[in-house]
Amino acid sequence: MTAFVIVDIEVTDPQGYEDYKRLAPPAVALYGGKYVARGGHTETLEGDWSPKRLVILQFDSVERAKAWVDSEEYSEARALRHKYARSQMVVIEGV
Repeated sequence: MTAFVIVDIEVTDPQGYEDYKRLAPPAVALYGGKYVARGGHTETLEGDWSPKRLVILQFDSVERAKAWVDSEEYSEARALRHKYARSQMVVIEGV
């Protein structure tokens, strides 16, 4: 079943974060993932959630998404994201 990874990112070092943006896409693609949304305009329709930079990824399954996030291929990019940003990440099954 299709799965979506949703990430709310607050970039703390925009210059350093550029390295993350360069390294992450090849690892996402290697695990069959694709970007659905990546840092575009976000507008809150209800509530008080105000994400800084919202990213939505699509994978073939929750298992594939979890394999990607824990992969060796993504590890360098992940470390850079942790260094240059604060983030919240969830995975949800599609319908």
